[in-house]
Amino acid sequence: MAGFTLIELLIAVAVIAILAAVGYPAYTDYVRRAQLPEAFAAMSDYRVKMEVYFQDFRNYGVKKDDPCANGTNAPKWKDFKPTNAQFFTYSCVVTDTGYTLTATGEKGSAIGHKYTIDENNTRTTTQFKGVDVTPAKSCWLVKGSEC
Repeated sequence: MAGFTLIELLIAVAVIAILAAVGYPAYTDYVRRAQLPEAFAAMSDYRVKMEVYFQDFRNYGVKKDDPCANGTNAPKWKDFKPTNAQFFTYSCVVTDTGYTLTATGEKGSAIGHKYTIDENNTRTTTQFKGVDVTPAKSCWLVKGSEC
């Protein structure tokens, strides 16, 4: 008699289910972590542009709570929308002492992530994996909950 018994089939299905239960969460975490560097690269690029703007105009924007780089000779990049942005939206606001640039996850596995950087290169995570980080971490979280 050739073939498999029901017990052998159930054991094979159980092994596949266990592997899937372990593998799928790891895979989705890898996908999420692969989408986060978009924000880090764009924010670092905009931070450099903001410092160049400051050298040219001696301010980061016209007045507090206004968008950054919004003077009379505002550059083309002032809307803070990278051409290759897929997962995050970006905003920049003038503060009392400088500016705060924010990246907010809007698509894919980046939803629920919010990162900021300011004129002092202070990097913070205010939302990670959909949970508010209180108090905000003074780094950009990627994998775990500690810097």
